[in-house]
Amino acid sequence: MTTLILYTGSGCHLCEQARAVAEPVAAQAGWSLAEVSITGNAELTAAYGIRIPVLRTPDGHELGWPFSPGKVRRWLLAAPSSTP
Repeated sequence: MTTLILYTGSGCHLCEQARAVAEPVAAQAGWSLAEVSITGNAELTAAYGIRIPVLRTPDGHELGWPFSPGKVRRWLLAAPSSTP
């Protein structure tokens, strides 16, 4: 099973909403979802600080918030690594 990353941050209410949207869609598509907190990581904070929540495939394709279940589904299908 391929892992989809959800970049989050401490106290990020939008991140909670993003997880609620993305997790069931990812599971239906055969992906697992892993949350990675940018809190305390200078490199990740520089890259994602004002952009979280952000979904990222293993090959680097990203989808920023806001997104709907349909948008996540279409994005996963279009990703080069769409076969988990």
